[in-house]
Amino acid sequence: MAKTICIISAKGGAGKTLIATNLAVSLAKDYLKRVCLVDLDMHVVGDMAKMLGLSPQVTMVDLINFLREQRPGDFKKEAFLTRSPSSDIDFLPGILKPQQSPNLDPDKIEEVFNLLENSYDYIIVEAGNSFTDVFVASLNQANLILLVVTPDILSIYQTKWAMEMLESLHFPLKMVRIILNRAESTSSISWQEVRVSLPVDIIAKIPSEGKVVGQSTNRGVPVVVDSPRTKFASAIRKLGSYLTTEEEGLYIPRTTTLASLDFKESPLEKSGQFWQRQGVAESVAEPIIEGGGQSINIVNLKHRIHNRLMEDLNLKRMDLKDFSDVRKTKALRNRAEALVTNTLLEEAGSFITSTDARKKLIKEILDEALGFGPLEELLADPTINDILVNNKDEIYIERNGKIELTDKKFISNDQVRTIIERIIAPLGKRIDESTPMVDARLPDGSRINAIISPLSLTGPALTIRKFRKELFSVKDLAGVGTLSLKMGEFLKVCVIGRRNIIISGGTGSGKTTTLNVISEFIPDGERIITIEDAAELKLHQQHWVRLEPRSPNVEGKGEIAIKDLFRNTLRMRPDRVIIGECRGVETLDMLQAMNTGHDGSMTSIHANSTHDVLARLDSMILMSGFELPLRAIHEMIAAAINLIIHLERLSDGSRKIVQITEVAGMKDDVHIDLRDVFLFRQSGLDSQGRALGEFQATGYIPTFVEKLKTRGIFFPPSLFQNP
Repeated sequence: MAKTICIISAKGGAGKTLIATNLAVSLAKDYLKRVCLVDLDMHVVGDMAKMLGLSPQVTMVDLINFLREQRPGDFKKEAFLTRSPSSDIDFLPGILKPQQSPNLDPDKIEEVFNLLENSYDYIIVEAGNSFTDVFVASLNQANLILLVVTPDILSIYQTKWAMEMLESLHFPLKMVRIILNRAESTSSISWQEVRVSLPVDIIAKIPSEGKVVGQSTNRGVPVVVDSPRTKFASAIRKLGSYLTTEEEGLYIPRTTTLASLDFKESPLEKSGQFWQRQGVAESVAEPIIEGGGQSINIVNLKHRIHNRLMEDLNLKRMDLKDFSDVRKTKALRNRAEALVTNTLLEEAGSFITSTDARKKLIKEILDEALGFGPLEELLADPTINDILVNNKDEIYIERNGKIELTDKKFISNDQVRTIIERIIAPLGKRIDESTPMVDARLPDGSRINAIISPLSLTGPALTIRKFRKELFSVKDLAGVGTLSLKMGEFLKVCVIGRRNIIISGGTGSGKTTTLNVISEFIPDGERIITIEDAAELKLHQQHWVRLEPRSPNVEGKGEIAIKDLFRNTLRMRPDRVIIGECRGVETLDMLQAMNTGHDGSMTSIHANSTHDVLARLDSMILMSGFELPLRAIHEMIAAAINLIIHLERLSDGSRKIVQITEVAGMKDDVHIDLRDVFLFRQSGLDSQGRALGEFQATGYIPTFVEKLKTRGIFFPPSLFQNP
């Protein structure tokens, strides 16, 4: 029965491929073990085969297809594994090309290992550094996990994060050991400091011998064969000796992590459709004067009829969740309309003779009693972005970037409270003195926040951020002056090239809209998972999973935070993760994910400038409870983020991308180098108060341009030049 050792790292470039290859060869040649070497690093394809001087033609994908069609008894390892005569090991790559990765079924990996384990003493697996389904499925087959660490601050703290992730996936730390690579590098952290920083033992210290390793790699011969007397080869053999002699308590039975986890999602509570809205005329707040100069105050009249309606239909005792049932609300509205018509005839028959006035008044009373009152018309207006209720007499709206006071009013603060309860009850929420504020999302995607006494001193306050149903494009944003077409083309190439992007700006500056627009460029074949506090994103792609956190119940239990969702997301095999807004402890996890294989991820953040983004990230990482030195935080940020897009809402209400900035690495030990690629330069205001200015390229060419060229992704040179 084979012992399976998985070799992983918390970041790329740590040397896990080199160590896995040489360890496998040493176990075979120096300790005469039957060894199978498996390459399951989906992000770096072919390096292991080159180190062995092999050109395999068959992969684990082919073996999985064989198992689907044939009996395991028909398996002959010679047909699927590539033999390395000079190294005395068998080699099995997971894939040969990156395009094959979707065909590697993680659910079948266990069958493959079951097939191999009786033919070998050791199976050495390089699993990669990204917490994907294949990665976790590989670890599920392990008896021992070796984490390759380099002696630098960033690697140490990323390794801590990786260990935390392993524990959250139910892998016990007793099955994890550390291999310290490049242990004798100049200016590196000592192995004693590394040992103190990490909660598991260091079982090997591999020296740095770059020249020897380079020569062996170029020859396609492992170092332990090509240069057996070097310090590197000696350290590998010493590691092999430890693994073959310290077996008691070192190897543990295979974990059943995936099988033991409960992946059932909590169903989102459904609510029915709002009843069909119709356009209504302006509210009548002044007395209507009819017949012989006599007048009747419409506000008082509406109040009296409203009270009669509440009493006759017993609306106060109605279950508020019934308002989410379209059939029940339609029947109730028909009854209420007949009652209001008759009551209106009794109360003001001789004063209101206009048919149009009667219809308007009946509609407003019904809306107040059964609907959203004066908010009905505002909700139906597509030009309004935000509805802001300060109290019964003050209802503001935001339209085209400007806030204005409307002439709409509620009858009383009690009615405002009733409307709030009517909105949130079908969503399974409640608001009272014990829970005086609430966040919720309406069925159409609109986001609401409500707060009442004793927290709100001027009356119940309600804020509604309306959800736009139409999808914008870069051309649409260019048409309204948010960006230039050159900037749009630049962002398109960056998204296709899997750059990690943060969108920053103040409240209402257009961060979510911009995030929606640039996400259009994500290729259709990729799996996207979004996490939002209140779901506002509306992506074009079909392969899209939406997650939303859950607030605690009235007992303070049952909360599922963004951080918890994010960690679960990494088990869902995402190609890209999009967090609607980073504002807390989830920031550290997001940066770690960007550093460990989830390239092309995006998020937004509240900030006043690109430099302010760095300060915000610093503070949010420190909020996570990790006492990291500023240097380590900045190195992590510089390694994770490629681009910052900063938006501002200008004095005329327009929203513009005022900076697109590359995070170009570290200036020195502490400071991050930010380089502007595009800017909006405002030159003043025109006679109507509109902002004047133009978008300009700074002439700076981002450092990642050359890297993307090697992957066949090109930026037109004209993008970085002004006309």
